[in-house]
Amino acid sequence: MLLKKQTVWLLTMLSLVVVLSVYYLTAPEENAADMTATEQMEKEETKTESKTENQPETKGENKSEKETSKNTEGSSVTIASGDEFESLRMQIEDERAKLNEELTAKMGNTELSAEERDEAYAKIEQLSETKVKENIIENLIVAMDYNAALVRVDGTDVKVSVKADKQTKTEANNIIRLVRKEVSDAQNVVVDFQPEK
Repeated sequence: MLLKKQTVWLLTMLSLVVVLSVYYLTAPEENAADMTATEQMEKEETKTESKTENQPETKGENKSEKETSKNTEGSSVTIASGDEFESLRMQIEDERAKLNEELTAKMGNTELSAEERDEAYAKIEQLSETKVKENIIENLIVAMDYNAALVRVDGTDVKVSVKADKQTKTEANNIIRLVRKEVSDAQNVVVDFQPEK
């Protein structure tokens, strides 16, 4: 009788381990960094909302709201604030996530040749390397005493948008050197200074 209870207990534990293993392998990945970034953005939004609620409206604020609405009606909008950098960054992440899903589906398609699946895997790896490089460059630029930076790497082209009041050639050259140091195959580096508001 005791032997049967131990056997049942052992089989129950083994099946539990198998179920948890399958769940772990098939569950979608959630990076802790993504979750903390989302939490930080929510905190910043609540802080800015509380600040704007506490401040009385002035004529200057009404004027800037009108200018913003005029800009949104036009075909091109200039990105100037760190929050807008974040929204652009989110759009880029969404596009990359869609591309990543398509490539992952290609990798899982057994009807495709091994070369095509390997090519899809290489593109996924390249996307993740690009994301890491962009994050590193953004952090290094912010460490150079800039409030916000947005880096977009597209092959050999790199576009850097920096939020700063001063726009000197020396600062732009320093950023270009930094980018070329991190992205060795960067040929066309564009630095765009955007004024702080």
